Amino acid sequence: MRSSSVGPIPALPGTYILVLAAQTRRPVSVGALGSLEVEPGFYAYVGSALGPGGLRARVARHRGRARAPHWHIDYLRRHTALREIWFSADGVRREHGWAAALARDAGATIPCVGFGASDCGCSAHLFRFARRPRLSQFRRQLGTSICASAVA
Repeated sequence: MRSSSVGPIPALPGTYILVLAAQTRRPVSVGALGSLEVEPGFYAYVGSALGPGGLRARVARHRGRARAPHWHIDYLRRHTALREIWFSADGVRREHGWAAALARDAGATIPCVGFGASDCGCSAHLFRFARRPRLSQFRRQLGTSICASAVA
């Protein structure tokens, strides 16, 4: 697993967390999943990028706002600002363990059951925080190194 603290997003397979910020309250339609009430605060979305182009390609898609939403996160990205990207470039699917770790965080809530988790047994892959989540705290909780790419 890469272990630097800040760096570019590699074109390798891996797992990532998008740290997003929302400024206003609004309902957001999330395709077949239904509606999500976005509250001001921070959101952490966990995903994996194990296909062609790896993390770099997947994160490039998430940096923009998709014209034709495909994943649940595409709907939310239209109403949030990307603040940070946390990632592990090791080709191991870690998203379920990372989602479980975020769910255990005392400051986390699940704003929409099933968000990002329609193909697994997790409650969700999206978590809301009143305060910006900290990479250092997440690293301590997992007991491992995770990279970060500063966005804003």
